[in-house]
Amino acid sequence: MDSTDQFDNSPLLDGDGSSQENTTEYTGDGSVCISGHPASRKHTGNWKASFLIIVCSFCCYLAYSSIGKNLVSYLTKVLHETNLDAARHVATWQGTSYLAPLVGAFVADSYLGKYRTALIACKIFIIGMMMLLLSAALQLISAGPHAWTVWVHLVSSQYTIFLIGLYMVGLGYGAQRPCVTSFGADQFDDTDYVEKTRKSSFFNWHYFAINAGSLIAGTVIVWVQEHEGWLWGFTISTLFVTLGVCIFFLGSIVYRFQKPRGSPLTRLCQVVIAATRNFDKVLPCDSSALYEFMGQGSAIEGRRKLEHTTGLGFFDKAAIVTLPDCESPGQHNKWKICTVTQVEELKILIRMFPIWSAMILFAAVQEQMSSTFVEQGMAMDKHIGSFEIPSASFQCVDTITVIVLVPIYERLIVPVIRKFTGRANGITSPQRIGIGLCFSMFSMVSAALVEGNRLQIAQAEGLVHRKVAVPMSIMWQGPQYFLLGVAEVFSNIGLTEAFYDESPDGMRSLCMAFSLVNMSAGNYLSSLILSLVPVFTARGGSPGWIPDNLNEGHLDRFYLMMAGLSFFNIVVFVFCAMRYKCKKAS
Repeated sequence: MDSTDQFDNSPLLDGDGSSQENTTEYTGDGSVCISGHPASRKHTGNWKASFLIIVCSFCCYLAYSSIGKNLVSYLTKVLHETNLDAARHVATWQGTSYLAPLVGAFVADSYLGKYRTALIACKIFIIGMMMLLLSAALQLISAGPHAWTVWVHLVSSQYTIFLIGLYMVGLGYGAQRPCVTSFGADQFDDTDYVEKTRKSSFFNWHYFAINAGSLIAGTVIVWVQEHEGWLWGFTISTLFVTLGVCIFFLGSIVYRFQKPRGSPLTRLCQVVIAATRNFDKVLPCDSSALYEFMGQGSAIEGRRKLEHTTGLGFFDKAAIVTLPDCESPGQHNKWKICTVTQVEELKILIRMFPIWSAMILFAAVQEQMSSTFVEQGMAMDKHIGSFEIPSASFQCVDTITVIVLVPIYERLIVPVIRKFTGRANGITSPQRIGIGLCFSMFSMVSAALVEGNRLQIAQAEGLVHRKVAVPMSIMWQGPQYFLLGVAEVFSNIGLTEAFYDESPDGMRSLCMAFSLVNMSAGNYLSSLILSLVPVFTARGGSPGWIPDNLNEGHLDRFYLMMAGLSFFNIVVFVFCAMRYKCKKAS
């Protein structure tokens, strides 16, 4: 594309500095415009650029969510899988989708930059959607009066094409998400107080937008899939993602770009190797004696220095200056001596790991909305008057909660809390995450109470051994979806904000990917738990907690188990958060 070629030919990207530019007219974070010149504060970035990125995220998540929300229904009704197999496959696919961000983030931070990586990933996304369209079309062709003989093995062909398209969608969407999100945050200059304050609002409104897309997907698109056919549902989703990518591309002239500065993994490995080489050396008492790049910025052009922090002292040995280093300044071997900033980058990732790992179970709890919550709803009365609600569409309660609560949190809750704490964001990111973890535990308790009541009605009505819906309104699922929605507003947005703010300047896409990879780990954990449940509960003729006929099972015990694990997870998170040290950028 012409826009990306301009990157390669720009003098700034070839190393031309910007120190002579007017710092009041241009951004102070090293960002550039599409032409490669220093980015103007007035004509690039800010809300005019981030709004287009938010719209793109809205369209992409609408398409992705329209598949994920009703995937259980497609697998069980169209591909005829069992409830347990469908729940496990959904968890595996979503886990893969949230593992893909690591690939996109690494390529973005190391080689292509966030903008170009996002465009490539979106193309994969669109191709995957087209393959889903083809798989849906195959079923219509075979149902016609003149079915072709080539479709004799249609079922296996449709299943294969569907799976390839499904995982291409997961790969494309997952790879672009950390790039687009961090690229949107890059539109606000960290060195400007006003723009830095707006960045926190960006994360709130970005999450608001993707949940608006989720709401439309869970209601309108799911209804179209169920009543008008999957072909129409996939067509609408494909059009939305194509529209979003076009809008993202058309806004190129107003974006601010951060130049990729090489592999962050290489820099981390250099610290480990250098520290290991110097393991027998003694650290100086004064941390200022450790090696650091001379100059206003760090050794990586356009990136800020990080101040030395105590703790994890072994890695500080990578910055010990030896006599040979003093004799040959400017010619240091990066595998033998690293800057303090480089060491602090590794320390930041190590300190963030316990916070990240504590969020894995939260992701496993959240995944229940796409699997066991849907299966629970399918065993309840889905009618409100004469209108029947698809059980997958009831996930819109969670989405509506987020859409309503984000503006309330942004406009009412934060200003009130700010008066007491004095913080621009009201509360810290770890506090915000912890509150969300508590609400996720309450959601599991609510789901257990609903399921316990449903099973009592099934027994009273003599429906235990019949695979039919119990005369209990699906509206009783509302509280568990609502509580998970509240948990998302606090924990998911808080985690995204924390990982962006705390990440080193040259690793923001990678750290944003890690904030999404916990969703992958959570989905795999959910899949593992769902696989182990029948092993330990389906014994001695017992159908287990989650059989095909939920009226014979004890899904309530599964939810109580998840609530107990959530409580333990909260304790671990609080322990880690109280000992966390924030980064200090110069």
